[in-house]
Amino acid sequence: MTEGFIFGNMTSIGSSNSSSDQQQVYGTLALLPRQFFVAFYRNRTKASSDPDLACRLMFQEIKSQAYDARCNNEGWEDFLRGVPCPEGHLCPDEDNPANVVPGTQLTYAIQDINNPRFWYLSLVACVWDRKTCEWRHQDQPLHLRYHLTIVNGNPSATTHSIFEYHFSFDKQDTAEIYLVCLVFYGFILVPLQIYAACRQVHAITRLFTATLVVQVAGLLLNTLHLLVFSSDGIGFLPLNIAGDLFNILAQSSFMLVLLVLAKGWAVTRMVLTGRPLIIALWGLYSVLILTLYFWNMMEVDVIQDIDEYQTWPGWMTLGLRVVIMVWFLCELRTTMTYEHNATKLHFFLHFGAASLVWFIYLPVVALIALQISPLWRYKLLLGFTYSADLLAHSFMTYLLWPERAEQYLLLAYEADLSAELDEFDEAPHIINQYDTAQDINNHRSLPNTHFNIFNNHNDTTTNNHLSNHHDTISNHVDVLNNHQLDVCNHFDVVNSYFDPSSDTEQLKIKT
Repeated sequence: MTEGFIFGNMTSIGSSNSSSDQQQVYGTLALLPRQFFVAFYRNRTKASSDPDLACRLMFQEIKSQAYDARCNNEGWEDFLRGVPCPEGHLCPDEDNPANVVPGTQLTYAIQDINNPRFWYLSLVACVWDRKTCEWRHQDQPLHLRYHLTIVNGNPSATTHSIFEYHFSFDKQDTAEIYLVCLVFYGFILVPLQIYAACRQVHAITRLFTATLVVQVAGLLLNTLHLLVFSSDGIGFLPLNIAGDLFNILAQSSFMLVLLVLAKGWAVTRMVLTGRPLIIALWGLYSVLILTLYFWNMMEVDVIQDIDEYQTWPGWMTLGLRVVIMVWFLCELRTTMTYEHNATKLHFFLHFGAASLVWFIYLPVVALIALQISPLWRYKLLLGFTYSADLLAHSFMTYLLWPERAEQYLLLAYEADLSAELDEFDEAPHIINQYDTAQDINNHRSLPNTHFNIFNNHNDTTTNNHLSNHHDTISNHVDVLNNHQLDVCNHFDVVNSYFDPSSDTEQLKIKT
C-alpha cells in the first residue's frame, strides 16, 4: 500500500445486549507491515501446546511498538483493534472519531507514499490483558459478522483511479496491460490471422489460429475479472481462473506449433515424423504448467517472498523449457541439413531466430526477477510474458501470411478466381448462346445433311476401290505363281552342283 485505508464493521453474532458483553473483547485485529508480520506469523506454531505462550511470542516484537491507551501509551504505531465492536458504536480502540470513515466502526489509515510496503491483516484469538498487560489466549468461541473494505487511496476523495483504488500496489496497472494486449489481439492480430486461415487450408494454420483465439479468450476473461474487481474490490474468481487456464492452453499450443515446424512439417514434408517424442515433450510441459499454476494458487504461502517460478514446479518448468529449446534447435538444424531450397532456408533462419528468443526469454526474466523487489516483480513478469507472446504471435502471423507462405510452405492454397472467370466468360472466342429457336433448328439439320452426303460419297468410292483392288490382287497371284516356278528351277541347279565323292561337303556355285 502507499496511501491505504481499511475500514468497515465487525460485530458479534448472538451476543446479549448487556453493556458488559458489548464491551468484552474476544480477539484482536492486527494490521502489520511485513517486517513485523513475518515473525508474528511464524511464531503462531511454536507453542501449539500452550496457546498463551503462542500469543506472547506472536506479539513479542509488536507490543513495544503498538499503541494502547492502558498498556503502552508511548507506542506510536496504530496496529491493533480489539473486536468485536459494540453494536452501533465505534470499536473501543477508536479514540478519535474524526479519523473514522463515516458509517463504519473502525478505520486504519496507512501513509507510505515514498516507501510502499506490504501490509497484512490478521484476526487472532489473543487479547491484551488490561490488568497484567500480557498477551493471553481467548478460548471462548466467537461468531463474528464483518465487512471490511481495503483500498489504495483516501475514500473521502472525490475521484479515484479505477485501476489503482481497489488494487494492491504490486497489482496496480495490471488491468491496463490486459486491456492493451486484448486490443492488439482482438482487433488486429486475430482478425488478420482468421482472414489468412480462410485462404490457407492446412492443419498448422488452423492450429495457430486456434492458439490466437484461445489467447484472446483468456485475455478477455481476465480483463472482465479485473474490471469487475476495479469496481467492487472482489471481482469474479471463476472468470480469473478460466482466463488463466486459457492462457496456459494458448502457450502450450503455440509451443506445439513451433515443434512441428522445427520437424519440417508443411515446409519440407507433409508427414510429421517423431510424433511420440513431440507429444511426450509437449504433454509433459503442459502438465508442468498446470501443476505450477495450481501449486502457486494453493501451496505458496502468502508471506513467502517468492514468485511462481521460485517453487520446485517453477524450476522444473523452466528447466524443461530449456531442454525443449535445445531439442528444438537440434531438430531445426537437421531439417535445414536436408533442405536445399534457398527460400525455405531463409524461412527457417528467421523462424529459428524468433523461436529461440521466445523459448529463452522466460528463464532469463525469471532469473532477473530474483533481483527485483516483490512490489514490482509481478508486473515485470506479466508485462514481459505478454509482450514476448504478442511479438512471437505477430511474427508467426507475418511468416504464415498467404502471399508469403506459398513460397516455402506446403499449404493448400485456395485462390479467389471469380474475377478471372468473369473475364473468361466475356472473351470474344467464347461461343454465345443462339438467339432464336429457328437458328437452333437450322444448326441441328446441318449434321443430317452432311451425313447423307458422306454416305453417297462412301458408296461410290467404296465400289470403285474394291474393283481396282480385286484386279491388283489377281495380278499379284499370277506373279507369285511365276516366282514359284523359278524357285523350283533353281533348286534343280543347286542339286546338280553337289559333289558327294569329296571328303568335305561343298556347295559349288558357278558364276
